[in-house]
Amino acid sequence: MSENTTKHSTSRLQMELENRILHGLSAEWEHASWMLDERLRVRFKKPIFSLSDMSGRWGYWSYEKREICLSRILVRNYSWATIREILRHEMAHQLAQELLGGANEKPHGPSFQKACYLFRANPKASDTYQTLDDRIHEQTSTDEDRLLVRIQKLMALAESSNQHEAEAAMAKANELMTRFNLSIIKENTPRDYDSLFVGKPALRNSRELHSLAVLLNKYYFVECIWVQAYVIEKQKMGRVLELIGTIQNLQIAEYVYYFVRNFIDAQWKQYNKKKRLSHHRRSDFADGIIDGFQYQLKRQQRRFKRKQSSDNQALINISDPQLTEYKAYRYPRLTTTRCSSGNADDSVINDGRLVGKNLVISKGITDRSTHSNPLRISSS
Repeated sequence: MSENTTKHSTSRLQMELENRILHGLSAEWEHASWMLDERLRVRFKKPIFSLSDMSGRWGYWSYEKREICLSRILVRNYSWATIREILRHEMAHQLAQELLGGANEKPHGPSFQKACYLFRANPKASDTYQTLDDRIHEQTSTDEDRLLVRIQKLMALAESSNQHEAEAAMAKANELMTRFNLSIIKENTPRDYDSLFVGKPALRNSRELHSLAVLLNKYYFVECIWVQAYVIEKQKMGRVLELIGTIQNLQIAEYVYYFVRNFIDAQWKQYNKKKRLSHHRRSDFADGIIDGFQYQLKRQQRRFKRKQSSDNQALINISDPQLTEYKAYRYPRLTTTRCSSGNADDSVINDGRLVGKNLVISKGITDRSTHSNPLRISSS
């Protein structure tokens, strides 16, 4: 293939990708506009969407052109969650100037702040703003980050070939995380929360991902919510799992999410090597693994309770009221759905459960190379 042909093919693929991204921005705009009450929504008109090779900022809203423009660097190198965060910031500028009387105010004036509240947008998400992806994985030196380093060291010990030693190290890491979170909940000091997507947005999400979301919600001090998000490959709105919590708890929960998924993939390949079972049986096996792992976490939690005073025992089951309040602000109209298991095979589930009871989360929480990366937009 000639060099010119290769360049033409690459250019065509980039153009196709950008068209899909622009369609995705339009779909996300429509979805976010339903957060407005009907009086505003019917008057809020869709703008033009574009991409640019801008530097020094992630995007802008042009009142004169009625255009929302995002940086190509942003859409090619960052997760869809981050792209959506920047989009909603620019939507807030649009709403403020066009419908809330903010055309003559300073860019981040009162009308813009009101629009950010209506869209649950981040008022800081512009110019030299540190993106969602970078915030989640930034290395700092706070007490919480030092806690992560200690947990990381325990996770390294959990790689021991001795199953008892590995389980003991993981249990100690979980105990450390639990003690810390219970202490800050008890103190009720103000804290910041953030959110991130794990996995890719999809039209359908497998049953085991719903089970994994329940596990993270119950044992890792995060709230897990299935939210609508654009699926680039299908050019339709689908769903993705969003985790909400403190930065440190998000780092831990994100790591556990990908570790468990990778563990399931590896164990299923080994289990199904000669059986040639269907994807339905894979879901049964995966559900069993997650249930077995949850049994292990439950047992560790019971041991932790026995070590505590009666006052701390009461704390172990309470939720974080500040996190609950933040979730209610971010999603004021949540609904609950159930995921049916259909015609499950109990024998396959039990086989998975036995495997899951020996699952040990290991390696370093802050080592991003061990993660199965979230969605990245790439022109390659």
